[in-house]
Amino acid sequence: MGGPMMGGPMMGGNPRAGWLAGDGDPVNALAEARDRAEEFADRLAPDLRVGEVMRFANNYYAELEEPDETLATEVLVDPSTGAVQLEFGPAMMWNTRYGVMARAGAPTQISPKQAQEIAQAWSADRDGLTVAEPDAFPGYYTLHTLNDGRIEGMLSVNAITGAVWYHNWHGDFQEMSEGS
Repeated sequence: MGGPMMGGPMMGGNPRAGWLAGDGDPVNALAEARDRAEEFADRLAPDLRVGEVMRFANNYYAELEEPDETLATEVLVDPSTGAVQLEFGPAMMWNTRYGVMARAGAPTQISPKQAQEIAQAWSADRDGLTVAEPDAFPGYYTLHTLNDGRIEGMLSVNAITGAVWYHNWHGDFQEMSEGS
C-alpha cells in the first residue's frame, strides 16, 4: 500500500499505470531516492535513467531522462515507504508521452522562452518570486521557482495551452543532486 501521498492499491503497483509499490523502508537520502526512482524508470521504459533528484519536506522529486538526455517525465518518491509514482498534475495530465492521456505528436505551441515569460508573469504577484529557466518535458515545461535566487518550489506551463500549474504538494525545498 502507498503512503499518504501515493496512489495506493488501486494502481496495483504497476509502473506502466504510474505507480510502483514501496518496499516499506523509509527513504532518508538523495541516493536512496535515486535508487527507487531508477527502479521505477527501469520498469516504465528500460532505456530511461534518473537525472536531477530533489528533496522537499513532503517528498523526493526526480526527473527521468531518455538516453539522449531529453527529459521524459517527473516522479515522486514517498520518504516513508519508498513508493514511486508519476508526479501529480503535469506529469500525469499534460505529459504527451508518459502521462495518463498520452498522445503522440501533440503540437507544442509555447516555446521555452514563452513558457518562462508566462511563469514569470504568474509569479510576479507572489512576494518577489521569480523563475529559473524551463526544463522541457513532452507537452509541458517545469521551472524552479526562486525566492532571493534560492529554490523555493516548482511550477509547470502547458506547452500547448500556456496554463500554469503550481506544484503545491512538495513542501519546503531542502537539497538536490544533478544527474547520476
